[in-house]
Amino acid sequence: MAGRLDGKVAVITGAASGIGRGTVDLFVNEGAKVIAADIQDDKGARIEEDHKGKARYVRCDVSQEGEIAAAIAAAKTHFGRLDCLFNNAGTGGARDPADGVTAEGFDSVMHLHVRAALFGMKYAVPLMKESGGGSIVSTASVAGLQAGYGPVLYSIAKAAIVHMTKVTAAQLAATNIRVNCICPGLIATNIFAQGLGMPSQLAETRLDAIAEAAKNSQPLQRGGRPRDIAETVLFLASDGSDWMTGQALVMDGGLTLGPQGMQQMAAFMPIIQALGVDPEVLAQMAAGRA
Repeated sequence: MAGRLDGKVAVITGAASGIGRGTVDLFVNEGAKVIAADIQDDKGARIEEDHKGKARYVRCDVSQEGEIAAAIAAAKTHFGRLDCLFNNAGTGGARDPADGVTAEGFDSVMHLHVRAALFGMKYAVPLMKESGGGSIVSTASVAGLQAGYGPVLYSIAKAAIVHMTKVTAAQLAATNIRVNCICPGLIATNIFAQGLGMPSQLAETRLDAIAEAAKNSQPLQRGGRPRDIAETVLFLASDGSDWMTGQALVMDGGLTLGPQGMQQMAAFMPIIQALGVDPEVLAQMAAGRA
């Protein structure tokens, strides 16, 4: 069903690549006008070229409050209103362990994720009130729900976004502004390679390899793609979710369900071996055939 966002205007941060770019494309295809906010000017120009008159690029470093304010204001300037804000900009950030964090690393990660999302709301809410309501969606992560899926500071920041979603949703419900977040699992974007120091342009040539490598990491055995997350954001931005607020939707192919097959059995292996279970029976158990 096309046209699910007909007449709506959205601001998307981190819009030039990965989940952000996938969401820009889908929103425009579904009838929205989009302010694409990012710091990658070349890719921003490509967005405008690909979506003439339907998307405008605004340079926006979300660690700077004034630039967030300007990106939000651009929605009304260029398209007359604001219906949806997608707080999506972010990177993996500092990878230091708990006993190695620095003040600089902490501030950088929290500003990029938590403060940016909150300031996005700060400037979006007045425009949404003018329009009679709206939808705010933020990118959290499975790392914000469970341990082991990301660096310490990144995980803390994503957990903060989950809770921010709940408290702001409760506060804004009376104004018909809904607030939700999404918790992606392993999605084939350049965030993994960038976290290891690989340049962004080179990382983007490896996305198919990332998806292929990730396909066996969760029960649904294919790698996650930006489109998978964009479809969820579309639902949250559309009228189809107009009775949903304060939720953290997990989109992870089942990753957080826990280990599967032989990996799942590994925790019980000492007990199984002590019981003298036949290896063939064990393999059948792991495959769900016993």
